[in-house]
Amino acid sequence: MAQRSGAAAQPIRTAVTADDGIDFSIIELLYFAYRDFTSDPDQILAEYGFGRAHHRVLHFVNRMPGLTVAELLDVLKITKQSLARVLKQLIDAGYIVQVQGPRDRRQRELYPTPKGRTLTLALARPQSRRIDAALEGAGETERAWIERFLKAMVNPELRAQIDHLPGNTPGKDHGE
Repeated sequence: MAQRSGAAAQPIRTAVTADDGIDFSIIELLYFAYRDFTSDPDQILAEYGFGRAHHRVLHFVNRMPGLTVAELLDVLKITKQSLARVLKQLIDAGYIVQVQGPRDRRQRELYPTPKGRTLTLALARPQSRRIDAALEGAGETERAWIERFLKAMVNPELRAQIDHLPGNTPGKDHGE
């Protein structure tokens, strides 16, 4: 609701609680986990003048070499304009190469360069260490449950994208 001009906003001095039917505990755990999960790569990216969008592009191009620009747009759910800026920087800096599609000359396939692969691995290593530490002592059952939970957090119509990643079985419900 818009506040009328001149009317003083009244502060609310009590916290929103779970009494409102919202699972703030899990929401906050996800916020804090994401903050820390991205902090190590953020520091590395800053050294290159890159940000999280660069990280996501590098990650998926390295996981799926030959991914087309259109497929990358679908995975990242960002605008063409946003991707074009980030992609241009990564191509100009020699981290990704763009190749004309073999069947359709208008199609552009994206591949990592050795320099791009090295940076991607440098970004993934601290994240992998953080995951390993968090899963320390967890068995296969617990890991499967966590995978199932995270996949369930993805919009149902987009879950198939997970199946197309290397190492995943199409149609397999992760964790079952």
